[in-house]
Amino acid sequence: MSTPSDEVLILRIANGDRPAMATLFTRYRTPIFRFVLRIVHNETVAEDVNGDVFVEVWRQAATFEGRSAVSTWMFSIARFKALNQLRRRAEQELDEEKAGNIVDEADDPEVALAKKDKAAVLRQCLTKLTADHREIINLVYYQHKSVEEAAQIIGIPEATVKTRMFYARRKLSELLKERGIDRGWP
Repeated sequence: MSTPSDEVLILRIANGDRPAMATLFTRYRTPIFRFVLRIVHNETVAEDVNGDVFVEVWRQAATFEGRSAVSTWMFSIARFKALNQLRRRAEQELDEEKAGNIVDEADDPEVALAKKDKAAVLRQCLTKLTADHREIINLVYYQHKSVEEAAQIIGIPEATVKTRMFYARRKLSELLKERGIDRGWP
């Protein structure tokens, strides 16, 4: 039995097919959650946004025009919702309880040891990139999106994606070299 394509699933979802929605959800819940988490940096918020994405897919399936891949369309929805969530969070005031829960980011022995691990160092270096550069790295290297798909998701020209990738990789290499890792990209 072959697995239906994303396009077939969207057509079925547009007709109210709940099992098709369950299949699409199973296929994309983890990649979209990870993508959103890298934007919002909060698992609870990422879970909420992830759920909102799939509600939106359910509601808007009939409007999908096929001008891009279904996954590209879904990641675009996820990006839009994640960025809106960031805007809303930035507008909220920090109350005393939240201020008391802010973690001290000074290195403890466990963190110092983790920094020696290349993956941990890479993750730390990624946080030093601009938001635009992190977004490109996330889409291309973690979500395995093509330059064309990344351009569609973000809404920028492909040449801009390539330029951002170039500068993001260069900055990441510099940051890794500063931390004793000469080769950041295989």
